[in-house]
Amino acid sequence: MIEILINIVLFFFMIVTAIAVLRMQRLFGVVMLSGVFSLLSALLFVTLDAVDVAFTEAAVGAGITTVLMLGTMALTAREEKLRSNFSPVPLIVVLVTGAVLIYGTLDMPHFGAADSPAQTQVANVYLTESPDDIGVPNVVTAILASYRGYDTLGETVVVFTACVGVLMLIGSFARRGVRLPRRRRRGPSS
Repeated sequence: MIEILINIVLFFFMIVTAIAVLRMQRLFGVVMLSGVFSLLSALLFVTLDAVDVAFTEAAVGAGITTVLMLGTMALTAREEKLRSNFSPVPLIVVLVTGAVLIYGTLDMPHFGAADSPAQTQVANVYLTESPDDIGVPNVVTAILASYRGYDTLGETVVVFTACVGVLMLIGSFARRGVRLPRRRRRGPSS
């Protein structure tokens, strides 16, 4: 019961953070709140006993992505430019995507069900066959390093590509002699 309450509170804070991100126009605040959203997601993964996913979310989502966005923000304006015209196409795309995702979850087993395939099939195979298949006695290490090795490699490639992209942007500005925008300093009023 307490675990469900914690999950509900985390979901509530995630929704509040997402709404705050949508309403904010200062890009620094958007980047910081996006980092907070990632940390809340990591906490939610911890409560769901997915500590490896929580660690990846905290490192990539809250850590590296926030740093890359701050680096990118140094190359752009400080505030969002407001559009005067409204286009319903992005809203329709988001609503259709959300409806498809919700439809895809309708036939999933109930949350925490002991008879779900993850509990009755996959977990037993990992626990019984991992030491013989991989030769590693630690099942978690075997899963992360071998069974999910391509997933880990893909995450590393995404982070590396983002870092290289930001460095290329900064380097192209430096070669062209473009000065990066700086904040105005507010001095004491006379």
